[in-house]
Amino acid sequence: MAVSETYKRVKTILVSQPKPERSPYFQLEEDYALTIDWRPFIHVEGLTAKEFRRFKIYPEEYSAIIFTSLYAVDHFFRMCEELRYKIPEDLKYFCLTESIANYLQKFIVFRKRKVFFGARTIMDLKNPLHKHRDKERFLLPCSNLAAPEVTNYLRENKFNFVEAMMYQTVSSDLSDLRDIFYDVLVFFSPLGIKSLFDNFPDFQQNETRIAVFGDQTLKAAEDAGLYINIKAPTSEFSSMTMALGAYLKKSNA
Repeated sequence: MAVSETYKRVKTILVSQPKPERSPYFQLEEDYALTIDWRPFIHVEGLTAKEFRRFKIYPEEYSAIIFTSLYAVDHFFRMCEELRYKIPEDLKYFCLTESIANYLQKFIVFRKRKVFFGARTIMDLKNPLHKHRDKERFLLPCSNLAAPEVTNYLRENKFNFVEAMMYQTVSSDLSDLRDIFYDVLVFFSPLGIKSLFDNFPDFQQNETRIAVFGDQTLKAAEDAGLYINIKAPTSEFSSMTMALGAYLKKSNA
C-alpha cells in the first residue's frame, strides 16, 4: 500500500461510473494525454414479486406513495404489475423533486392524479405531507440502502408509513478487470469501495492512486486500509475533476 505521495506520472484512470455523453473528464484526458475508462462498480437489481411477498406488504393497503428517486418509481410500477395490482386513480404521489414527478408521466395520466413535489429534500414536502398525514397510509418504495433522512422525518412526525424494499444496489461483476491495472481508481460511494473488495478480496494498492468523493466514501476507503491520494469536495476543489486536475498538474508536469 502507498504510504506517501510521489506524484508518479498518471497514464490511465478508471472512473467507477457509467460513461457520460459529456464530461470535464474528457478535457483532462486530452490535456494530459490520458486514457480514462468508465465502469460502474455497482448496479441496481429489482426484487422479484416472490421475494417482495416475503415482507407481507400489500400496496393496495396504502393510499399514498412517497418517491425519493427515479429507481423507486420504476420499481414500484414494475412490482405492481408483477403483483397484478391495479393502481387506483385516487392514489396520491409525493415526490422529492419535480423531475421525479415529471417522470411519473411515463406511468400515469398526470392531470388525473394528485401529485405533490418538492425541490430537493423531504422538508420541501412538509406542507402537503402534513396536510395529508392523518388521512393517508404512506408507502415508501426503497432499496436496501433506504433513505434515512426521509424515514427519520416520517418517524419523528408520526406518519403512518412503511418502507417497502423493491430493489437493491449490489456489486457488479468486475472479474474481467482482474489482470488490468490503472494508475488511478476514482470512487464516489462506499458501495464502490465494497465492490472493489467483493470482486478482488486480495486487492493490494501498491502504486495505484485512490481518488474519493465525499466523506462517507473517504471513510469506507480508509476503513478498507487504502491510502487516499485525491479527495473532493474540499475547500479548494468542489468537484472530482478539479481535484484530479490539480493532482495531474504535479504528476504529469
